[in-house]
Amino acid sequence: MNSQFGIANVWVQGDFVTRAVAILLVCMSLASWIVIILKALDIWRFKKNARVARDFWHSEDFAAGMTKLGSDPSNPFRILAMEGREATAHHRNTQAHLHDSLDVSDWITRCLRNCIDEFTARLQSGLAILASVGSTAPFIGLFGTVWGIYHALVAIGTSGQSTIDKVAGPIGEALIMTALGLAVAIPAVLGYNALVRGNKSILNGLNSFAHDLHAFFITGARVTSHGETGKVLPIKKG
Repeated sequence: MNSQFGIANVWVQGDFVTRAVAILLVCMSLASWIVIILKALDIWRFKKNARVARDFWHSEDFAAGMTKLGSDPSNPFRILAMEGREATAHHRNTQAHLHDSLDVSDWITRCLRNCIDEFTARLQSGLAILASVGSTAPFIGLFGTVWGIYHALVAIGTSGQSTIDKVAGPIGEALIMTALGLAVAIPAVLGYNALVRGNKSILNGLNSFAHDLHAFFITGARVTSHGETGKVLPIKKG
């Protein structure tokens, strides 16, 4: 049964401004859900890489550790290990470069930090969309509501009828725009917060791995905590 109220009626009875606001909110919702799904899949994959990276330090040598990290070119832990190895070899095997004024520890630290910064930028891409949608969608919906109420009052004043059945429909339809704005903004805000927490967890693991790599390339052994003493075999450079 067709109803004279509801979202469908808002679209049919609305003017170009109302329809433009509705289309904009739908597009913002689609964009935010696409970002949430894609970034959530990335976080799931990177957390899986982090679990695999724990086995790196149980390898007999560096080459075996790289094998455990797999061949996925997007694995940040694999990229970090390769960057550290190449930075160490580059510093020790080349001469007459500006980085010769840095000792090998500073040089490796700089290279690992640059690698983490690049990954951080890639990890955080798309979050600006969620932040923008979460902060602007309620106001865009409110604008649609104000515009709808204005036209509803104009129509009521023109017809000269102000009974409840004449007022409730147009005003209720206008308020749907506010609800639509909130329906777009709330998932974007919740998704943003969840992705930020996930990104922070991954970056913490990556920073710890980089710290261990730095110690390994400088001293030949991983820095271990009390809980790991006797459990992690030192690996040899390969």
